[in-house]
Amino acid sequence: MKTSTKLILVHPSSIHKQGPAAGFPHRLWLFVFVSFFAFAFICTLITSKDAAAVARSGAAAAASNARLPKPIFDALIHYASANSTTSTTARMSSSELKSVASVLRRCASPCNFLVFGLTHETLLWNSINHKGRTVIVDESSYMVGKIEEKHPEIEVYDVQFTTKVSELHDLIEHAREQVRNDCRPVQNLLFSDCKLGINDLPNHIYEIPWDVILVDGPRGYYPAAPGRMSAIFTAAVLARSKRGISGSTGKTDVFVHEFEREVEKVCGEEFLCRENLIETKGSLAHFVVEKMGATKSIEFCPNNHSGS
Repeated sequence: MKTSTKLILVHPSSIHKQGPAAGFPHRLWLFVFVSFFAFAFICTLITSKDAAAVARSGAAAAASNARLPKPIFDALIHYASANSTTSTTARMSSSELKSVASVLRRCASPCNFLVFGLTHETLLWNSINHKGRTVIVDESSYMVGKIEEKHPEIEVYDVQFTTKVSELHDLIEHAREQVRNDCRPVQNLLFSDCKLGINDLPNHIYEIPWDVILVDGPRGYYPAAPGRMSAIFTAAVLARSKRGISGSTGKTDVFVHEFEREVEKVCGEEFLCRENLIETKGSLAHFVVEKMGATKSIEFCPNNHSGS
């Protein structure tokens, strides 16, 4: 068998013609590479915006889910107020209950709710502030113990009040004299020696940014009763010294029950201020007190002095 050898000649002109064609794949890959990164950048941008939108939606949904379903909320208010009348001072009237409840309902996030006084409404406050923090402060260690025994889910503390209703005007004068020192509007009450400041609660109580405070205790209907001077003063300081924790606002809704009485009215106007009183429902006064900078804490109410 014969084998034949073939000689292939490549003309130089044919090699020259392949030059542009040979460079084309490199340009194509460069184009693909640039296009890929441009596409990835656009996708990342869109995804980031979507993620932010989802996060906002999730936060709104979380706040909504933290609230008690409206039918249950309304039913609790209805049955709690069914037997209350405006003439029954031991209980809040329907309009008074709804005033506090509506503020709790409007909280953008679960409310931090501080209540002075164990009352007929204690279980209601703890229930409608669904997934929020409700803290009750009362003068009676016996009643606090009973509540802890029957309802361990409720956070409640007893405090020893050293004031008397009959000392009202002397205590107001003391607070005015010490407004730049122990009785100043912005301070940590835990270290205060002001006669009106409550400084023996658990330490963490002074760190919480309270959104709503209700003063419905202690007793104040006879001269030797402890009165609500300290509770109102403490509420005023906590509101003005509010910590800037995420989810809280710079304002605190403060309610004072039985505002028609001298102690409640005088102390409310002295420490919570007339200009902050936004409404009254029955005997319930509703103040909105704004956080105050420490450098501006010269006096509680620059525009008025109750009893002067």
